[in-house]
Amino acid sequence: MARRARTSRSRDAAPKGAPASPYIRRTIPHFDVLDEEQLLRLEGQVDWILQDVGIAFRDDPDALELWKREGATIEGDIVRAPADWIRALCAKAPREFAQLARNPERSVTIGGTNQVFAPIYGAPFVRDLEGGRRYGDMKAFEDLVRLSYLHPNLHHGGFVTCEPCDVPVSKRHLDMLFAHMTLSDKPHLGAITEMSRAQDSVDMAEIVFGADVMAENCVIMGNVNTNSPLLVDKVVTETARVYSSRGQGLIVVPFILSGAMGPVTTAASVAQAMAEAMMVCAYVQLLRPGAPFVLGNFLSSMSLKSGAPTFGMPEPVISNYVIGQLARRAGLPLRCGGSLTASKIEDAQAAYESADSMHSTMLAGANFVLHSAGWLEGGLCTGFEKLIMDADRLGSYQKVLSQGLDSSDEGLARDAYGEVEPGGHFLGCAHTMRHYQDAFYEPKLSDSENVESWEEAGSQDMRMRAHTRVKDMLATYEAPPIDSALKDELTAYVAKRKKELPDAWY
Repeated sequence: MARRARTSRSRDAAPKGAPASPYIRRTIPHFDVLDEEQLLRLEGQVDWILQDVGIAFRDDPDALELWKREGATIEGDIVRAPADWIRALCAKAPREFAQLARNPERSVTIGGTNQVFAPIYGAPFVRDLEGGRRYGDMKAFEDLVRLSYLHPNLHHGGFVTCEPCDVPVSKRHLDMLFAHMTLSDKPHLGAITEMSRAQDSVDMAEIVFGADVMAENCVIMGNVNTNSPLLVDKVVTETARVYSSRGQGLIVVPFILSGAMGPVTTAASVAQAMAEAMMVCAYVQLLRPGAPFVLGNFLSSMSLKSGAPTFGMPEPVISNYVIGQLARRAGLPLRCGGSLTASKIEDAQAAYESADSMHSTMLAGANFVLHSAGWLEGGLCTGFEKLIMDADRLGSYQKVLSQGLDSSDEGLARDAYGEVEPGGHFLGCAHTMRHYQDAFYEPKLSDSENVESWEEAGSQDMRMRAHTRVKDMLATYEAPPIDSALKDELTAYVAKRKKELPDAWY
């Protein structure tokens, strides 16, 4: 463990173009679809699972011992507990919390009425118009970190924007953490797949921020999945002991393919997701009361003919709205949704499915949105063009959420009616001139010109425009400033740990 305490060296000067707001402060109401009776029925189902069905905590005797010591009922590896106790434990988690970034102007607040967008996570493949579909490598990974850093509509770097498959599994997390910590100054996640990798993540975060700052703040988070149905394995509990015991954030997401890892009915799958996540939240609060926690839901419908996951369908859309209501009633920050699609390329299917999935995510009030940009092929592939296309649309969601409708005197524009005669136009009036620069969201990738102008510019579709944008962004990228001594210390840590670890490719 990195033991040396220091004052944080994360207060570097902000680069040009740092956002006025590094995350979304929501001003419009949430879209609530369930009435009180329906909510009580779902919460009753959650309580029944917690008390009568139980959740397995497998392959981790320490986790079972903690539950037993605290008074839960243990049968084999099944843990059952009174629902009111589990809910009381969950109430100890903060409704909102800040995750510090290396550049303080990019720190985010997760929970409450705030929303944070992060890119795709976990894809082994990448795709772009020049290279086609291929395994991810470290060059692709670093370029995706750069693009996520540069795009103003992505507030958070995530972590595994693609798997760098040219680096041994046992060591790649070190290179990935180093890239996030040096090529970007936005907040990011850490490794979770093995306990020592989680520990490396926390130790490297301590190098960046210092032990004193880390003791009082969340500076890194882990994102884990329960092994649905109703199973919490040691990846989750060991990750919790590393992150949560140090006061760092934990995101727990039941990944439920309805009809396979959960019942085929949406209501039952949502209640199961709530029960699984709340049980882990309670475990986290037993480890350290007040530790930051994000409740997740990743519900996907499926083709009952082939077993293939489907995205942007009505069932996961409604689940986003429902889990939003349930999470707010439980007092927990929420992660759900994203720009999800089963399509292999950025085509009409990808556009429709991603839009439906992300729009419902927005209205549902998800506080932390992983997979908000770049997702293709059911999450198996990160699309470079898709990342930029999705992020372009995130700007419109941000405006809807943070600005809503201005109904002030200025918004109602009464002075303009005194200036413009009946049958005239408002193009040159004083009110228009005051607002013409920011009246409407202008997506960088959409082409709204006439067909002649479009043809003169080469008749490019959005994929090609996005490809050009990717190349332009990478060509003009400048790394954010970082203290040279801090970078040297991170470099030394990575080198030392790589020397200690054998190469392993699985």
